[in-house]
Amino acid sequence: MQLSLQTIELAHNRIKPYIINTPIKSNEEINHSVGSDIYFKCENLQNSGSFKFRGASNAVFSLNDEEAHRGVITVSSGNHGTALSLAAKNRGIKATVILPSNATQHKRNLIEELGANIIECKPTVESREKTLLYHQKRTGATLIHPYNDYRIMSGQGTIALEIIEEIPDLDIIMFPIGGGGLISGNALAINSISPKIDIIGAEPELANDAQQSLRKKELIPSKYPETIADGLRTSLGSKTFPIILKYIKDIITAPEEKIVPTMKWMTEKLNDKIEPSCAVPLAALLESKSFFKGKRIAIIISGGNISKI
Repeated sequence: MQLSLQTIELAHNRIKPYIINTPIKSNEEINHSVGSDIYFKCENLQNSGSFKFRGASNAVFSLNDEEAHRGVITVSSGNHGTALSLAAKNRGIKATVILPSNATQHKRNLIEELGANIIECKPTVESREKTLLYHQKRTGATLIHPYNDYRIMSGQGTIALEIIEEIPDLDIIMFPIGGGGLISGNALAINSISPKIDIIGAEPELANDAQQSLRKKELIPSKYPETIADGLRTSLGSKTFPIILKYIKDIITAPEEKIVPTMKWMTEKLNDKIEPSCAVPLAALLESKSFFKGKRIAIIISGGNISKI
């Protein structure tokens, strides 16, 4: 399987019974502060609390009966694990989530409540991979990678279909970047449907490996820095990076000290609970307001699984 507009459209039809076509919100005070018209696609209101439910649902409901019977397994610091647990529950199959020991208690509770089996590992790349490989071989479960999987990327790309249908005359669509599953799936969809729309990614300054990778045109791995935007620490994947190279105009960064204040501002103005990672695109935009002035911009609010800051 490769990623294409067709796989994204098929994914949209496949997952429609399970997902929410999330609302798009705008706020006059935010627009005035930026000098642009900004539209927030509220995936924090998606089932399971994040956009990741789209990709997880597409992956789970793409499985044949034999694969589904063996269950699914993944490694996740939170939102993908929650999304996969709910998708598996909807299909009536088993889910196992390898969860790093430093995952938040809030996200751990969400996964447990959905009936998934949690197996803890140390918060290192080596421990995550070793634990995942051992338990996948032991159970025969199907691996559903959080982002480096065309089924996942196709599911995430369904967001663009909904945005462009509702607001076709956008200048820019912005995405937070972690592993790249969200931006890559949507970038292909946007380029296929409306290639005049610029696609811009956003990262914390402390976790700017995707920005470095785009500018150097080689994959620079993340060093898993200590940023409050914990969902954006991940390295790009071998499948996501080539699509980012092909379709993304730029990746900009947000200063660490601006992320939480921007999150609180968005929470107040949009009356929604959001994660720090979701504030990174707007925080980065505010650092480069002159570039964005007068533009019509959509920003994806990627998730809302947060207890408190």
